[in-house]
Amino acid sequence: MANHFPMVSWANGATIYEVNIRQYTPEGTFGAFAQHLPRLQQMGVRILWFMPITPIGQLNRLGTLGSYYACSSYTDINPEFGTIADFKAVVQQAQALGMKVIIDWVANHTGWDHHWTKEHPDWYVKDAHGNFTEKNGWKDVIDLDYTQSEMRKAMIAAMQFWIHTTHIDGFRCDMAHLVPLDFWMEARQQCDTVKPLFWLAETENVPYHDAFDVSYAWDWMHQTEAYVKGTAGMSNLYNTLHNYSQYPANSYKLFFTSNHDENSWNGTEYEKYGGAALPLAVHSFLWKGFPLIYSGQETPNKKRLSFFNKDEIEWQQPLGLAHLYTGLAGLRQTALVMQGETFILPVNSNNVMAFMRHWQNEVLLVMLNLSGADKQKFTVNHPWLNGAFTNPLSGFQFIFTGPTDFELQGYEYLVYHKVATAPK
Repeated sequence: MANHFPMVSWANGATIYEVNIRQYTPEGTFGAFAQHLPRLQQMGVRILWFMPITPIGQLNRLGTLGSYYACSSYTDINPEFGTIADFKAVVQQAQALGMKVIIDWVANHTGWDHHWTKEHPDWYVKDAHGNFTEKNGWKDVIDLDYTQSEMRKAMIAAMQFWIHTTHIDGFRCDMAHLVPLDFWMEARQQCDTVKPLFWLAETENVPYHDAFDVSYAWDWMHQTEAYVKGTAGMSNLYNTLHNYSQYPANSYKLFFTSNHDENSWNGTEYEKYGGAALPLAVHSFLWKGFPLIYSGQETPNKKRLSFFNKDEIEWQQPLGLAHLYTGLAGLRQTALVMQGETFILPVNSNNVMAFMRHWQNEVLLVMLNLSGADKQKFTVNHPWLNGAFTNPLSGFQFIFTGPTDFELQGYEYLVYHKVATAPK
């Protein structure tokens, strides 16, 4: 089993940034967000994922503004954010800066007053009494019926509408595993004929890599949280990463310390991970896969953003973590992080994760103290640890010659990168 569709080459080494338009600026519009594009480009962001941009249903709406994930039309724009022309403009501006844009696609369900409920009520799943229904306990949405071939055609046409009209570069598919895989295969085939796209699935269902390039590293998120709480050990973390390494060829995982769901419902990365939030962010960038930055993480944002109401990100100047994210995003531009082999280093500390990445003549050494325990001492002895390395986060250079002793303080992380020059 393997991905039937090759990933677009521009996604290699990309950093993904999730955009929450409502909470990004006082205005909460595409136009206001566009002012941040140069800053995000300088930070090394290459793919912008916009949370759903479609209008939100009024019926059974939650909170004052409702959930982005309860749409009333698949081919219209949320008027709070602006117009389709405004969205098209922000896509053009992002692409002119060398970034790509993907949109959140919610194919499993719609809001209660989506226009299909009147035009095509047969396109929805019904309960025993013939009423619209929903299987997952979400009160503001109703499920679509994927046995209806006309609905499937309309859904794919709606996806193609955004590619044709606004020139987006791909999709992040919400709760992808709730929708049959054969639909996604069909959707990808038909949408990729318009132009080759990048496909990210919110799922950890391995067969879905037949249709998608990247899937969520949910298990990693749960295991790291358990590790920080003391209910899982380092071996659990390595086992999860090993499981991911067994995925089909050309399949990637999305690593994150926060996203819109986690931040609003389960807490900020600081609530969940405490001081381990930063070493885990370093890991998400430098392990094989794709890293995600959620809106505001670079500031850093320490509050849960309300999901259904206006609740602006409080931007601090200067942005406290922009430098860290810029350095990490820069490291991803090398083939090393996408293709390189990974070698886990045995260290005599249950708190430290240490690994090397190796690709051709490049080497990366990553050491992360995931605990608050100071004075974690260990030795790294590996033939690759030889020569002039640079710490890309500090700019300092080090010469390594053979076995080297390290000591990490609580939550400290060290990264060393060696780019060997080809012999003249």
